[in-house]
Amino acid sequence: MPDSPTPPPLTGEDLETWSALATVLEWLPAALDAQLQRDAGLTHFEYGVLYALASAPDRTLRMSVLAGYANSSLSRLSRAVSRLETRGWVVRAPDPADGRYTLATLTEQGREALDAATPGHVATVHRLVLDPLTRAQARQLRGISQRVARAIREEDGWRPPVQEGTGGGGTDK
Repeated sequence: MPDSPTPPPLTGEDLETWSALATVLEWLPAALDAQLQRDAGLTHFEYGVLYALASAPDRTLRMSVLAGYANSSLSRLSRAVSRLETRGWVVRAPDPADGRYTLATLTEQGREALDAATPGHVATVHRLVLDPLTRAQARQLRGISQRVARAIREEDGWRPPVQEGTGGGGTDK
């Protein structure tokens, strides 16, 4: 393998951009976890699992698919789903189409827990991320985030289902 040229050091605007993003990457997950733990007894990761299941057909996904959405190992996901199962919010069963896979299904109790946790989570997302931005900046952030995600991994991460009347991208205010 030929030697790759050494990239220049991070300085000036590049360093400022990277340090701003790195700070957000450190601070935002902790802030989201704190609100969800305080108000709903959930981590942001567990909330994401419930949300992905609620958005899936029949509120059911293969654990391997759910792990991909969550950028998680199966063992980490399994521990989280075990905690959710203990609370009666998720059930697991072998996939009848292929017994090598396990399905996770959101229960009605899980849906109710998600519904109860969502207003506080949405308010936190608005307060910390969306409200400080103009609509144009929010669109730029979405585009920038998608570009960075594609640079990390070619396949798409979880995307919200397209809602009728929004064209999948929402409406401008």
